[in-house]
Amino acid sequence: MLDRFGRTIDYMRISITDRCDLRCRYCMPAEGIEKVAMSRILTYEEILRVCRAAAGLGITKFKVTGGEPLVRRGCTDLIREMKMIPGVEQVTMTTNGQQLAAVIDELAEAGLDGLNISMDSLREDRYRSVTGRGELSRTLSAVDEAISRGIRTKVNCLLQKGFNEDEITDFAAFAFEKGIDVRFIEIMPVGFGNPEDGVPGDEALEMIRAEYLGLIRDEAVHGNGPAVYYRLPDSKGAVGFINPMHNSFCGSCNRIRLTSQGQIKPCLCYEEGVDLRPALETGDEAVREAIEKAIRMKPEGHSFHEIEKVEPRAMSEIGG
Repeated sequence: MLDRFGRTIDYMRISITDRCDLRCRYCMPAEGIEKVAMSRILTYEEILRVCRAAAGLGITKFKVTGGEPLVRRGCTDLIREMKMIPGVEQVTMTTNGQQLAAVIDELAEAGLDGLNISMDSLREDRYRSVTGRGELSRTLSAVDEAISRGIRTKVNCLLQKGFNEDEITDFAAFAFEKGIDVRFIEIMPVGFGNPEDGVPGDEALEMIRAEYLGLIRDEAVHGNGPAVYYRLPDSKGAVGFINPMHNSFCGSCNRIRLTSQGQIKPCLCYEEGVDLRPALETGDEAVREAIEKAIRMKPEGHSFHEIEKVEPRAMSEIGG
């Protein structure tokens, strides 16, 4: 389906829970967040109804997110059911990897098309510091397990001054060695990170260029996201850059988001959205019409540079 600016909207991120087993400091406040009652969280059947309606509108690619999606029981069964919906081309997942090893075979059997694994440091002490309670070894193992199952794997790294900027070339080496994509992401004024603490993607790229003189632009399609990729001629791995603060990609944005409580968000930047709950109670045609309404509401671009207009929200509440 086209939005009012002529962009093709064919991708939906679906948050299935607000809960997470980590406490990343840029995602939520130090004291944590108040958990939403399960009675207010969409059931899997409701999510599948939304997916069927979305697929009927030409949205054929879905990403399952949280919080941390693997803390909700039955996640693999949901993915299996999503893959069976007529018209669905791709189902992927974003995870912190802490619980992935226990279900990786189920995910592969269910037909999961790809994994994005969040990892902001390759050093154990730093990883625990930023996540609050995570174990780096489990996430590194999750990367290897996913690769061994033939699941397309990407690592997401949020760049932060004074924290991991000295690991940028280490992450590049990790990408080239493992033959996977590592994507460096600029901090946005969503969640509880401060964009002023972020490292511009162009600076990160120059650091990698200085270490790897043969780096070339990779024109191959790596997925549905806005990352710009670079690689070495003899490596399957690549480094990607998602730079919303310094290189807006709103003109090619192809996505909407479904929160765990049933709100369709046309843009990550703004509070505005469409509550699907009344439509779910009415019928499937009402769900379809509500999704269409949300797509028509999609703005031309974000206003992340006007930070005072962006209200801090835990990323676990909106699914990233």
